[in-house]
Amino acid sequence: MKNFESIVGHEQIIRHMKNSILQGKASHAYILAGEPGAGKKTLANIYAMALQCESEGADPCQKCDSCRKANSKNHPDIIYVEHEKSNSIGVEEIRSQVVDDVSIRPYSGRYKIYIINDADKMTVQAQNAVLKTIEEPPDYAVFLLLTTNVDALLPTICSRCVRLDVRPVEDSLVKQYLIEKMHIPSYEAEVQTAFAQGSIGKAQQAADSDHFGETSQKALYILKYASRMEVHEWIDLLKELAAQQNVYDYLDIFQVWFRDVLMFKATREVDHLVFKQEINFIKEQASQRSYEGLENAIDAADKAKIRLRANVNFELVMELLYLTIREN
Repeated sequence: MKNFESIVGHEQIIRHMKNSILQGKASHAYILAGEPGAGKKTLANIYAMALQCESEGADPCQKCDSCRKANSKNHPDIIYVEHEKSNSIGVEEIRSQVVDDVSIRPYSGRYKIYIINDADKMTVQAQNAVLKTIEEPPDYAVFLLLTTNVDALLPTICSRCVRLDVRPVEDSLVKQYLIEKMHIPSYEAEVQTAFAQGSIGKAQQAADSDHFGETSQKALYILKYASRMEVHEWIDLLKELAAQQNVYDYLDIFQVWFRDVLMFKATREVDHLVFKQEINFIKEQASQRSYEGLENAIDAADKAKIRLRANVNFELVMELLYLTIREN
């Protein structure tokens, strides 16, 4: 497990967490909100470890019995709420793992910390059960609610939590991390940085993946030849690719591509492009598409991600994306 010093970016959140530890003023409930891979889990894990650390410093010492247990995910007072269904957290799961458990005092730590990942997947009944607990918590209880969609949480929960927005990390820091820590060549780090969109987690995933280069090439093929495809060909191809690789990765690469085309259209410069090697296709699309059309295509990829996360039919989502790209 890392410590605060090893985290790239998020200085404001880290400062807040460290101060709360040193002053002994940890809030009873936090919401960590941000995109997938933004660093919510890492921040929550390190904060929980630091709160329980026997050295009582602002950073976990990594050496004490408490830190060793936290590292191995065996700390009895750091509880990770689990759920069977991938798309929802039910009230019974919250009752058994949180509500019925919170009255039992900590076994060995100063706090009893509950980490609820995908908190936005809690049903309304589950959220109400959490709400009753965080309205009148024991002194030792700390709740960390991690979410990619804070709007799915009840306003009453949001009003009783300290909200920490886990924002994208600057591209320069992501690229520096890839080059210095993961030893990625500069030209590859540039593509992976653009793909990551400020997420160290996504940058690591791309750098570690044996298939990222292949995914990029397939995504570029779709983009270069979309105008020659029928809608059913487009959907079939994306369905086939999504079975092999996370479809969100393709949508992220689509956005990087259209930003490149927009950048070239505005500046006519190649130096700042991510996909420099595709300059001929970029030139062609820059001449064919309007500024508004390119912005619409970037927005359409964003909307596709939101719709897929909301479980809208895959084929319908891809058809709408295809039509927007073709029309513009």
